[in-house]
Amino acid sequence: MPLLPEEPQIHESAQGPRATSATGRTAPTPRPVPGPRPAAHPRPGRPGPLRPTPPVQRAPHDVAAKPGPSGPAPHAAAPVPATPQLQLIPASADGALDAAEEAVDLLLESGRAPGDVLVVTTGEPHPWAAHELSFGEASYWAQHDAGDDVFYLHADAAGRAAARPVVVVAVNGGSDAVAATVLPLAHSRAGALLIVCGDPQQINAVLGTGV
Repeated sequence: MPLLPEEPQIHESAQGPRATSATGRTAPTPRPVPGPRPAAHPRPGRPGPLRPTPPVQRAPHDVAAKPGPSGPAPHAAAPVPATPQLQLIPASADGALDAAEEAVDLLLESGRAPGDVLVVTTGEPHPWAAHELSFGEASYWAQHDAGDDVFYLHADAAGRAAARPVVVVAVNGGSDAVAATVLPLAHSRAGALLIVCGDPQQINAVLGTGV
């Protein structure tokens, strides 16, 4: 029995209607395109929708600073000054330690980390140093090596101290020879700032034209 025109062929419709191209070949009918997914919620592990990458904007000086084959590296860091800043706080021998304590407090309040600061005394040891040394030198120097807190030591042991950004010297006694030895040593240990608390005349006589 011949098929009527209005009766659909089931085996053809199961695969979806096909369109005939100009060449006579049947091309698959395009499937419906789903709407775009929100860009803010891409699937985990799969990239989100591809978007054109905006061009990188370069400042004029960045382009000009691009080195040639033998030119210097662009944006080179400024060299760190080799000489630390020197600050003198006038104080008597009896008041030098208190002045050093005030200087440490100001440093910490200004944002300096406690491990940045080393305090050296030329006369009586700082009470903290005397207390910690009572537990033995191994425990005392272990705190120095940890470098996470302000460290106090006497001028006699200053040679064992590692460099720190800030060194504070309290000239609270001792001979001029002790001061003449410890001040240049403290200067060599200070990375950015050397603070000396004591009698200005004595300190200037020891330092001469400067450390």
